[in-house]
Amino acid sequence: MRPNTFNFIITIILAFVLSLFLPWWSVMTAALTTALFIPLKRFAVFFVPFFAIFLFWAVYSFVLSRGNDYILAKRIAELLPLGGNPYVLILVTGFIGGLAAGIAAVFGKQL
Repeated sequence: MRPNTFNFIITIILAFVLSLFLPWWSVMTAALTTALFIPLKRFAVFFVPFFAIFLFWAVYSFVLSRGNDYILAKRIAELLPLGGNPYVLILVTGFIGGLAAGIAAVFGKQL
């Protein structure tokens, strides 16, 4: 298995397990840990964990929001300049999580 794919899968699994017990920043810990132990090259150090956590958070927030008919997501989307669209809020949430994970992975690589 290629290191990029392996890192992607392990990052998602570790982020899921850690998110059961820790706050939102646990995705940064998952990305830092996988970047520390699974060597990636150049831009992949940032983008592989970025896309892994982007996918994880977007799917996870979609599933949680779908369970309550997007009530909270609609209200938060109205507070932000998103036009009350909960799906855009889910994408923004995924982007923020991915950005945090990508930066943490770069730090992990530097260690």
